[in-house]
Amino acid sequence: MLNILSELREQLGDDAVLDRATVAARARNYWDPAPLEARALVRPRSTQELSRVMKICHARDQSVVVHGGLTGVCDADRSTDQDVVVSLESMTAIEEIDAVGRTVTVQAGCRLQNLQQAAEQQGLYFPLDLGARGSCTVGGNVATNAGGTNVIRFGMMRSLVLGLEAVLPDGTVISSMNRMLKNNSGYDLKQLFVGSEGTLGIVTRMVLTLKERSQSVNTVLVAVDTGEKLPPLLKEMDRRLGGTMSSFEAMWGHYYRAVTAPGWHTSPLDRRHAFYVIVEAQGPDPVDDARRFQTAIEAVLEAKLITDAVLPKSVAERERIWAIREDFEALRQHTPLFLYDISLPIRDMLAYAEEVRMSLQKQWPHSQFFALGHIGDGNLHFFVTPGIAATDVATLHAMSDELVYRPLARLGGAVSAEHGIGLEKKAWLAVSRSPAEIELMRTLKRTLDPKNILNPGKVIDGWANSSA
Repeated sequence: MLNILSELREQLGDDAVLDRATVAARARNYWDPAPLEARALVRPRSTQELSRVMKICHARDQSVVVHGGLTGVCDADRSTDQDVVVSLESMTAIEEIDAVGRTVTVQAGCRLQNLQQAAEQQGLYFPLDLGARGSCTVGGNVATNAGGTNVIRFGMMRSLVLGLEAVLPDGTVISSMNRMLKNNSGYDLKQLFVGSEGTLGIVTRMVLTLKERSQSVNTVLVAVDTGEKLPPLLKEMDRRLGGTMSSFEAMWGHYYRAVTAPGWHTSPLDRRHAFYVIVEAQGPDPVDDARRFQTAIEAVLEAKLITDAVLPKSVAERERIWAIREDFEALRQHTPLFLYDISLPIRDMLAYAEEVRMSLQKQWPHSQFFALGHIGDGNLHFFVTPGIAATDVATLHAMSDELVYRPLARLGGAVSAEHGIGLEKKAWLAVSRSPAEIELMRTLKRTLDPKNILNPGKVIDGWANSSA
């Protein structure tokens, strides 16, 4: 009998199957440069090839871990030396852009930035955007239900998926490549796979909705002296911009000062303010939109909701402002550094963030807490460093998790807003989901993956025993 590597190579060819030694030369992901561990890494070139791979693995009870752009932060892509890794890096085609129907058909391995650029060339716009655009894949965006900076106007990735094709753990291909905005014919099966983190099936192709490209983009960086002014500032800017506001990104002062410290990004505003916000609007008329945007800024300045503002005068200046928000490389000098992605009602965000900061300070007097977020959609990101020698990073991380996640239960918050659960957060899933919801998740997993071979152990714990 052929061993599994030989069988996979017989089906896909030698160049599509990398052995353990070759795989070890790769980094695990962006956040963890340790060597990748896997029994083999398989690079299918089509849905049909992936179907054959999964049939082989299913027959042999072989566990499979799925890889996209490896920019995830919750260990959903973590593999062991006993796993076969399926990487969609060979499936990168943008198959079709329908300019009339405003849809794009794309393979899962396509980079988000490549899709954005292809849409622009057709006078269209794909609105999902995030800092990892140059590395993350569209399939990974679907699998994690990615969010990013434009959610307040365009929604999460789930809102942009019209149809998709996926391979189930036994190799069955589910092709639901719907191209219509309206299709109420039975269950919306694609939603089973959006946000499932590769645990129910592997998404290979998608039909995504596109928007008309805006004729204007207006951006401002403003300074705010107290957190209490953030909600009314959000409300007033949204009201005055008439539905064109696409981003409202807040940065706490300690985050802003860290990433604009000497040697990092240049600050266009005084660095001593309590909060900083990037507001961006996209519209159809460059002249009228600029006038409306300027009027809105003047109004919130007069109302003392902001204390200072700077408007970029060029694309390069706009990109430098956004880099302050998106490029947090300066924080990585702190070790250990723990990243959090949570959501909760907007009215509770400021008090919750302060509660977490004070709890961390009490636990570790030398800790540092950096906060920012997509305030308009209730999503916060925290970076926490304990400020002590990391003799036992796992214990420190667990202690930090307790201080960040436990208060969310009473606030009706979520332990993951847009990054997913993976391995890192599954112990905390019950903070955000009821026992009945978690049991239904297990039921779906048992139904679609009875052998538990696809991304096993990710998202939900106790899969094999519903009472666990």
